[in-house]
Amino acid sequence: MLAGDFRKGSTFEYEGSVWTIVDFQHVKPGKGAAFVRTKMKNVIDGKVLERTWNPTEKLQEATIETRNMTYSYNDGELYYFMDQDFNLIPLNYDQVEDALKYIKENDNVIVKFFKGSAFSVECENFVTLRVTQADPSVKGNTATNATKEAILETGVSIQVPMFVEEGELIRVDTRTGEYMERVKG
Repeated sequence: MLAGDFRKGSTFEYEGSVWTIVDFQHVKPGKGAAFVRTKMKNVIDGKVLERTWNPTEKLQEATIETRNMTYSYNDGELYYFMDQDFNLIPLNYDQVEDALKYIKENDNVIVKFFKGSAFSVECENFVTLRVTQADPSVKGNTATNATKEAILETGVSIQVPMFVEEGELIRVDTRTGEYMERVKG
């Protein structure tokens, strides 16, 4: 893979780690050679790095394997995910931290692997969760764009419209953490 071929989501090996492109920009200055400015994230430890590349620089493309799995349980230290062959794969908190906000036991997730080792968990883009705690709405406050804090069954806190009540099911965009709509349950 050439640095000039970078796109968002491209994965490659660099200095013994696997990186993914978060953002990139091809720059052609008036004087001098063109270059590629990137913001890249280490897929194993989450470290973000900004670097410029010569567009003809060669890099080893990294092959990331994805598997559909089910979140089984947490034993206090590790989080266990089961594949279709009923194999359990334990992951630590750092590897599942972002997904934990929106998943509960028996939810389907995507687990990413590099060279046979799992390194991250992604939940679906939209999930349905129950509101476990929310202040009651005040009459006359529901017609504006006012929001209030609500705590969902996974423990995450998000902003919801004033009309959302405790006990209701809502759809959440896991990429942004935003309320989408009420769901009839």
